[in-house]
Amino acid sequence: MGNKQEELEAIVQQGSYDLVTITETWWDNSHDWSAAMDGYKLFRRDRQGRRGGGVALYVRDCFDCIELSDWDDKVECLWVRMRGRAHKALLGVCYRPPNQDEEVDEAFYKRLAEVSQSLALVLMGDFNLPDVCWEYSTAERKQSRRFLECVEDNFLRQLVSKPTRGGASLDLLFTNREGLVGDVVVGGYLELSDHKMIEFSILGEVRKGVSKTTTMDFRRADFGLLRTLVERVPWEKVPKGKGIQEGWAFFKKEVLKAQEQAVPMCSKMNLQGR
Repeated sequence: MGNKQEELEAIVQQGSYDLVTITETWWDNSHDWSAAMDGYKLFRRDRQGRRGGGVALYVRDCFDCIELSDWDDKVECLWVRMRGRAHKALLGVCYRPPNQDEEVDEAFYKRLAEVSQSLALVLMGDFNLPDVCWEYSTAERKQSRRFLECVEDNFLRQLVSKPTRGGASLDLLFTNREGLVGDVVVGGYLELSDHKMIEFSILGEVRKGVSKTTTMDFRRADFGLLRTLVERVPWEKVPKGKGIQEGWAFFKKEVLKAQEQAVPMCSKMNLQGR
């Protein structure tokens, strides 16, 4: 954070935010005196043993909350549970370095599977996965595909639809409940940061019930129709002369089009019914 701290406090006071999350704080023990903010509780996890990284979460004093402990020190992530009657949610903030190895990724996925059992989960952070296409849930790299698999296994929805750094969506926002998070806005910078800020609203307690999120029901699919539609595509003629990316985009478009006609939709089950 460094010299961004004063600007951060000004933005927080002007916006009157209840929650503020920060990734890549670069804090250590020498920042204890300067990190506090009037009217807010501060939860933080500094990177151990080397410079950089770190995450922090400010929560307005009026909210009853507690930090969950006993996490893997290699994972730069913290979790705070809100305990009020009207605001029951588990909040997480994570920083995933670009060079993070698969072992640390798997440690994070294990914890994510545990906390996703919460009735209301909101996870924010910088995950450094620029090759992920959230519109089609596809990715080029192995680790990115594993991340997508974990997101799908835990029934999480990613809500950031615009780039947050350059042309990539590195900063992401997840929830496990339809209607829990809304008013997502991407824009504005803090000091000289090259990441855009993300604003959103947590819309209060979510009632238990059937999820409105839909997914393809392959158990009721008409595979005969799907096969017929795919066979009608002139595969040998159309992709000729196209590059790998163009060919893949054409292939994916045609298969998805066939799926829409041959595979019916159904409501995705919530965690209680999984």
